[in-house]
Amino acid sequence: MKAPSFKAQDDRGFLDGQLLVAMPGMTDERFSRSVIYICAHTSEGTMGLVLNQRAPQVKLPQILVQLGVVEDSSIVLPTKARQINVLRGGPVETGRGFVLHSSDFYVEAATMPLDEGLCLTTTIDVLKAIAIGEGPDRALLALGYAGWEAGQVENEIRQNAWLSCAADPDIIFDDGIETKYDRVMKRLGVDPAMLSSAAGRA
Repeated sequence: MKAPSFKAQDDRGFLDGQLLVAMPGMTDERFSRSVIYICAHTSEGTMGLVLNQRAPQVKLPQILVQLGVVEDSSIVLPTKARQINVLRGGPVETGRGFVLHSSDFYVEAATMPLDEGLCLTTTIDVLKAIAIGEGPDRALLALGYAGWEAGQVENEIRQNAWLSCAADPDIIFDDGIETKYDRVMKRLGVDPAMLSSAAGRA
């Protein structure tokens, strides 16, 4: 689907700035045990970035070379740049990059303010700034995104496919990719093992 446009405040949905957390019984393998930050939830649809799936065999220096930002992937990047995770953001437009970052960086007409001090930039400007140490304090690069048509994610929540909770920047940007799902579930007071054992019972 086409990523929904970012609307004015009066069209923001209740999931804006929230995390979607897959229930243990998630049948779509692409989203099994996924934690997704919702960037836009409007009357047109919903767009989010998966936070706990690393992009396989892809590192930021390689991407910077491919985009012509730097000439050599062996270049020593600033410390903050080396800490940026490259994630598989979702199954839609996997060749497109989305930089989710703190609000201390802004490009006119290219950066979209989201929620709780977070912004989204999809132009190369942010990567150029990161490469020279002038980018945002915290950032991640997602390749692709997760998208739902209008009303689709609400239906999936009603069918108990997802839990939702407030987003925490520490969870969003930390390096514990592999443990993120369990930690978010724990914050929700949910034991995935208990839910799994209860699944399917009448």
